[in-house]
Amino acid sequence: MRADVCVIGLGGSGLAALEELRAQGVSAIGVDAGAVGGGAAGRNGGFVLAGLAKFFHETVARFGRDTAAEIYRRTAEEIQWQAREMPDIIRLIGSLRIAADAAELADCRAHLAALQECGFAAEAYAGPEGEGLLLPTDGVMQPLRRVRALAGRLDGRGIRLYENSAVRKIVPGSVVTEAGTVLCDTVIAAVDGRLEKIFPELSPRFRTARLQMLATAPAPEVSFPRPVYWRHGYEYWQQQPDGTVAVGGFRDHALEAEWTTDAEPTEVIQALIEKFLREHLGVRAPVTHRWGGFRGLHDGRLAGARAGARESVGRRRLFRHGQHRRCAQCAGRRRNSPAGKGRAGRSCWGRRGPTRATCRARRSSPGRSADERRPYIRRQKFHSGHNPAPELTPRGRAVTTSNRESFCRLFLL
Repeated sequence: MRADVCVIGLGGSGLAALEELRAQGVSAIGVDAGAVGGGAAGRNGGFVLAGLAKFFHETVARFGRDTAAEIYRRTAEEIQWQAREMPDIIRLIGSLRIAADAAELADCRAHLAALQECGFAAEAYAGPEGEGLLLPTDGVMQPLRRVRALAGRLDGRGIRLYENSAVRKIVPGSVVTEAGTVLCDTVIAAVDGRLEKIFPELSPRFRTARLQMLATAPAPEVSFPRPVYWRHGYEYWQQQPDGTVAVGGFRDHALEAEWTTDAEPTEVIQALIEKFLREHLGVRAPVTHRWGGFRGLHDGRLAGARAGARESVGRRRLFRHGQHRRCAQCAGRRRNSPAGKGRAGRSCWGRRGPTRATCRARRSSPGRSADERRPYIRRQKFHSGHNPAPELTPRGRAVTTSNRESFCRLFLL
């Protein structure tokens, strides 16, 4: 089958990219090794938080105040947009970061000061959950319900979705799956866990981690009106309107065992979560569900979470969904431009709607190194019988491949 764009992964990010492609009138096909939302997108803790995986003051320290503030502002805008689109699924009730000890409480205060200095809503908090800070613009969602709603909006509107179609290889101009081959000009890889299965050349730097959760029957004996992050986000929980409680964490108590692509929950981690549920949260309701999910972690040279950081599956930010939407905008603009009909061309990635003038300005702006002045997406030859490993851009986002017969732009996010 043929399409302008093939999106690998039918989670939140992949569906966001497909939604943008549909809006631009670009033909697209989405494929997934499992069911829609069958991975982390449907198994996470349902937190809707602004910013990156690092807390805001840590992002400021790494990227500078202006960049950190812009990222936070854009992710907050994405949250508002998502909430307007799905008011019955996403509830903007705020979130809590609660300190587990005095050292973390001091870190919470630094976090609060950085947010307030940049004009973002945040306040100190002390309540039944403990001490920390309140982020009033964050929210919570039912993750599987959300991704299924996204897929439902796309179904029958010119976007073809194929479940149970694991990708076996990507070659210039096509994506080969177990169920068939998609001929396309552009590929958007919107995969979290198991990315190294699709791109084996990334395996030394990219690993899949299992993250585990459990849920209870309605628990009227407790009340948690907001989702809570505790111990730097290693533990996290929320209570749904029906009173059920979902909690996860403790991956750092069995690090080596949790580096796996096996989603089956383990007795060790589940016992720790349940002990926390009973002794710390005071929940007496019986456990009704136990499960595991995947999260992709890396050594810091790729986009995504950093090993050793708060990699809990509950921290499912909408930032990456906005990234994939803008990635789809790039693909759509090129496909719809007169110069780009029928093939993939060069484009910039990472900002909403960059013009060619701004692309040229970015590459030629003074103060940048020669490597930074190169195009954000580089071309790379695929010689007959030899497929070199993809070359990452300075931003770690995209790869362009080409040969004489066909072009294939690959967005790796």
